[in-house]
Amino acid sequence: MSMYRDGLPQMQNRIFLTDGGLETSLIFHHGVELPHFASFHLMRDAEGRAKLTDYSRPFLGTARSGGYGFILDTPTWRANADWGEKLGYSAEALAAVNRQAVALMDELRAEYVVGDFPIVLSGAIGPRGDGYVAGDVMSVSEAEAYHSAQIDSFASTNADMVTAFTMNNVPEATGITRAAQRASIPVAISFTVETDGRLPAGQSLREAIEAVDDQTGGGPAYYMINCAHPVHFMQALETGATWMERLRGIRANASQRSHEELDQSPDLDDGNPVELGQQYSTLRANFPHITILGGCCGTDHRHVASIGHACKLAA
Repeated sequence: MSMYRDGLPQMQNRIFLTDGGLETSLIFHHGVELPHFASFHLMRDAEGRAKLTDYSRPFLGTARSGGYGFILDTPTWRANADWGEKLGYSAEALAAVNRQAVALMDELRAEYVVGDFPIVLSGAIGPRGDGYVAGDVMSVSEAEAYHSAQIDSFASTNADMVTAFTMNNVPEATGITRAAQRASIPVAISFTVETDGRLPAGQSLREAIEAVDDQTGGGPAYYMINCAHPVHFMQALETGATWMERLRGIRANASQRSHEELDQSPDLDDGNPVELGQQYSTLRANFPHITILGGCCGTDHRHVASIGHACKLAA
């Protein structure tokens, strides 16, 4: 049974931390091979599962010792039909690995839950294609049908919610939201943006959030931004705007490089953890309702610890 599906604790004013860049950390810091950037492929054996839980432990420890809440995501960002097929997974095998990923993270959660330390278990969903490239855009109905398999798998487990990361267009985000609504599981939508603060498909954050809300009756529990650096999106955030109240989370990249530059880079640009923490603190000073804080590509537990520390000092 899920712990928080009927009432997500991160909707209050408490800061909730997340992890960082799972895939970039595994590849560049731990020497793990991830075909197609698919961390779920590590679920196939005990050694791989141990790598996934070992990766998460420093983040959980930081959150618990700092008095934050934590959102624990499954390693399933690539566990959909298109990416699964590239790795030889059938529909049945994908459904199984999504359920198993929740079970693995639920076991890990049980190790850390003590006292006043809420840990929300979220099933991670990624885009059908490359989140950095607009590419072919599905219709809303196509996106709902496509992502329903993964969302339905999560809904049958102890997952408290699902989070769709690196969304780059409105119809796919809308379809995911509708699929989650049909499955009766809360959903968060996290958009990525280019260096101009706009989605790869061209919409502004305001346009994207308002469009999804309009088409789903305000379906998402909240919205986030991920896989972009604060210098890319800070100018797109509007103080006092109604749509900004729906934006509650940030998971930024460590690097200020563009998506294209990151795609072509053979090395890891892990930026400056202290500076990134200070940028989050500035963001929180302007938008204190943004309480879900973590990292994306290039970040690790150092960045998330710095973010939490800087934001706590500024509170």
